[in-house]
Amino acid sequence: MTDDTTLVRRSRYAVAAVFCVHGAVTGSFATRVPWIQEHAGVSAGQLGLALAFPALGAALMMPLAARVSHRFGTRTALRGLLALWTLSLILPSFAPGLLTLCAALLIYGGTAGMADVAMNALGVEVEHRLKKSIMSGLHGLWSAGALLGSAVGTIAAHKNLSAQVHHVVAAVVLTLVGGVVCQFVLNIHPEDDEEPPARFALPPKSALLIGAVGFCAVFAEGASLDWSAVYLRDILDSSAGVAAGATTGFALTMAIARLTGDAVVDRFGAVRTVRWSGVVATLGGLLVVVAPNAVVAMAGFGLIGVGIAVVVPLAFAAAGRTGDNASQAIAGVATITYASGLVAPSIIGGIAQASSLTVSFVVVTALAACLAVFARVLSTSTRTAHGDILPR
Repeated sequence: MTDDTTLVRRSRYAVAAVFCVHGAVTGSFATRVPWIQEHAGVSAGQLGLALAFPALGAALMMPLAARVSHRFGTRTALRGLLALWTLSLILPSFAPGLLTLCAALLIYGGTAGMADVAMNALGVEVEHRLKKSIMSGLHGLWSAGALLGSAVGTIAAHKNLSAQVHHVVAAVVLTLVGGVVCQFVLNIHPEDDEEPPARFALPPKSALLIGAVGFCAVFAEGASLDWSAVYLRDILDSSAGVAAGATTGFALTMAIARLTGDAVVDRFGAVRTVRWSGVVATLGGLLVVVAPNAVVAMAGFGLIGVGIAVVVPLAFAAAGRTGDNASQAIAGVATITYASGLVAPSIIGGIAQASSLTVSFVVVTALAACLAVFARVLSTSTRTAHGDILPR
């Protein structure tokens, strides 16, 4: 085994740990939103407004990640951006009102987005050097980190520990862990004559098309996570416990599919994997729409989770191999997918208000079908073992 191979493999595990840390911050925050709402003294409507600011911050700051990596190199950039993200966890719990909460969440989202772009760009580079798929597994570890953060947050809430104490401790621990693991990621610097990327620039056209595929997947994810329990309760008259099980089952199947998805991608290629993923998600959506009982609907949501699981990791991988700057292309795709996650719940609610929740999931099913139809756009970055680009 050469030193270079050892370095790349070590970097793979380090980047995987970074994904886990990033997810743990999200899980830690999500479980304490009720405490933060009460502390800030905001209504449900005001909280909904505030929770739009993380996506806004991410969209504004993501394009800067490429320039930071160019200026400081990938290792230093990722260490710094990840530390900003982990430490930003502290801010929302100290916000005394709506305006300060919105400002805190704007910073929280902006640092999240920049760290997200940096770690995905490094993941794509490691994947290319290893000549095998790893992005699905990396995103699966992000989900595992989110579950871990959620579990700790649930315990803290159960023990009536304030979110301020919980988040300060979590931020310090995660910052230290992140700083250690970032020591082992690839340290890539630009060539001396390489021009720095623009502070703000439109992503290449190919990244926009890839982002559209990611949009469909994240829309289905956001709709299922936020509305699956409501669907079982309102459409199928399920109990609260059974309805909550639909959301849990969806999240669990998606996490498992991500952790095992790389082997499928290596065997069948990105295009065929996304095409069949779209078919599976479409079948799941159809089951939800026609479900006569909770069991069938839960099976449908499970299939949606399996079907969309690997799409976003593959979209990031595809974006990272288009254009001249991987971080810029990934930022473009990430911005589109973040926007999808932001608008999906409200669009589903609006359609349900105008017609019915069943019709809302007809729309979700149609978007899932688009994954199968437009999977071909990912062929722009599918590489052979020799590094050549081939459609698959």
